Amino acid sequence: MTVTVRSFAKINLGLYIGALRADGYHDLRTVYQTIALHDVIRVSVGRGRGIEIRCEHPRVPRDQSNTCYQVAARVMDELGAKGKVVVEIEKRLPVQGGMGAASSNAVATIVAMERALKKPLAGPARLRIAAEVGSDLPLFLVGGTILGVGRGEEVYPLPDLSALPFVVVTPEVGVSTPRAFADWDALMQEEKAAELRSEAGRSARPTREAAELRSAGQPGAAVPAWAQLTHRGGSDRLSMVGRALSSWLSGSPNTGASAGGRSRAGSLLLDLVRTGIENDFEKVVFPQYPELRDMKRALERAGSVYASLSGSGSTLYGLFRTRAAASKAAVRIRTQGLKAQATMTLTRNQYWKKIVGC
Repeated sequence: MTVTVRSFAKINLGLYIGALRADGYHDLRTVYQTIALHDVIRVSVGRGRGIEIRCEHPRVPRDQSNTCYQVAARVMDELGAKGKVVVEIEKRLPVQGGMGAASSNAVATIVAMERALKKPLAGPARLRIAAEVGSDLPLFLVGGTILGVGRGEEVYPLPDLSALPFVVVTPEVGVSTPRAFADWDALMQEEKAAELRSEAGRSARPTREAAELRSAGQPGAAVPAWAQLTHRGGSDRLSMVGRALSSWLSGSPNTGASAGGRSRAGSLLLDLVRTGIENDFEKVVFPQYPELRDMKRALERAGSVYASLSGSGSTLYGLFRTRAAASKAAVRIRTQGLKAQATMTLTRNQYWKKIVGC
């Protein structure tokens, strides 16, 4: 029996990058949002042995490096199942587009295999398999609006956004996520070196701050408030976005919790704009691919109220107030020779209803 499921994409509503961790990953803060654009995954389990990946897209690997292959092997081991697994991937989403396509394909494979084998995995086993294969996989086990922390694999369901119309622009160029992280690390090193040079220049002459620190070193002396501040780095920026998200979740005053009768979830878009939450990858991806910066500006000129790179790119999106405005913007952007589609966000309930029954 062949089981067919949809493999939905995601966008990132803000993405903040923290310092490089001892395990080689970065701490992240982001809000994931599943959307209606999707690939199609078909899975069958029959006689024989092994795993076969079928896909006509030339940039999709068909060996053990494919995420669908990796989860298929783990699911068979976890369930103690026998047989040959065939996974067919019908690509509609961009490869290396920042929309989580490979991760979504893998989770869709898990869902399809459970149905094909008629053996559901336990919830913890699902999550463990997903986290082992990639940082973006766990979000697709939740769907809707999701807070991502850690390296992105630690996910928490948030109150769903109301269905929001937006336009997705998918360039032909693909952006390598490992390269984007490497460029980010290089940028942070450059900024730190510049700050150290500046501090060295200041320390060459006596300052009021130096006198205050010397005085603070005396017994019983208080350390000045400015000296208690942590170094301005990735972790501090993660704390800032964490406070903004916590404020939104708690419905604190001035966060749009109930302004104008809007629900707290429905006001997240305005909160993002008001707080200035952005995608850190834009700082290193746009200099490498200036055409992507131009595409973001095209979305803004077309009337989007919030435009951003998704993940490390290359996909960009712009959120609009109405479906009509999004459709009109997509037409306008296509006249500029760009690939643009108007679509919608998916709530958690919509996500799980639409994932099967293709």
